[in-house]
Amino acid sequence: MSTKTETTKSVTVIQPSQGWLTINGREIWAYRDLLVLLVRRDFVARYKQSVLGPIWFVLQPLIMTAVFTVIFGKIAQIPSDGVPHTLFYLCGLLGWNFFAQTLNGTSTTFTANAGIFQKIYFPRLVVPLAVSVSSVFTFIIQLLLFMIVFVGFKFFSPAGDTFGMTWRVALVPLLLLHSGVLALGVGLWMSSLTAKYRDLSHLNSFIIQIWLYLTIVIPVSSVPAKYLPIVLLNPMTPVIEMYKLAFLGKGTVEPSYYLFSLAVSIAVLFSGILVFQRTGRTFADTV
Repeated sequence: MSTKTETTKSVTVIQPSQGWLTINGREIWAYRDLLVLLVRRDFVARYKQSVLGPIWFVLQPLIMTAVFTVIFGKIAQIPSDGVPHTLFYLCGLLGWNFFAQTLNGTSTTFTANAGIFQKIYFPRLVVPLAVSVSSVFTFIIQLLLFMIVFVGFKFFSPAGDTFGMTWRVALVPLLLLHSGVLALGVGLWMSSLTAKYRDLSHLNSFIIQIWLYLTIVIPVSSVPAKYLPIVLLNPMTPVIEMYKLAFLGKGTVEPSYYLFSLAVSIAVLFSGILVFQRTGRTFADTV
């Protein structure tokens, strides 16, 4: 009598996507361990070899706030809705930094990960998603910094009565999701375009920098009415105004403009995924 041992092997069949826009959530979930590893890599590696290390997570917004306060608040005398300039710009940068870090990280997905993409298969969307998630941890750290500065101005300065938090603070997670959708969409577009046209990689930082100035320097309440529709074409403007309305009780947000911003963000995301997936099929020939 002989005993026959049977072994079963798991076989994974990889097939090219046939649709124009395919988001396989089940496949992305199957690679969740890789997603966690990439999140940890992005978060730890950001300042790993720097002297000050993670201190840069709080030092960077403080330096930017100080520069904005001196140049735009003290020298240019740009109004800040009656709020201390330091708090006004720190609040704006809180929302902007999450957007900019996500956008900056996702815009180099193909060029920065070409070596990995050419060797092994995994859903390419895992990489930009990991960048977005790691930016959330940075946002939490900078939110704690903002709360410390907020308490200092609220209870230990004469200007403490001119601002205050509102119930809209409960909407901050939705604002984070909104700006993340827009940043991911624009980042996917940039990543796809820079895979073919490398010159664009040098323009990304300038685009983000100019976008920053157009978004947080001048409050919407100080913009002349005839220029207001043009200013609000920027989909990040209503988001930053909502941050100020939530944390400071100051800000100008019309529901129609916010819904327009949300619609633009969703359209940019889905079109970005479409272009990203089409580029992913042929990027090995161009990168």
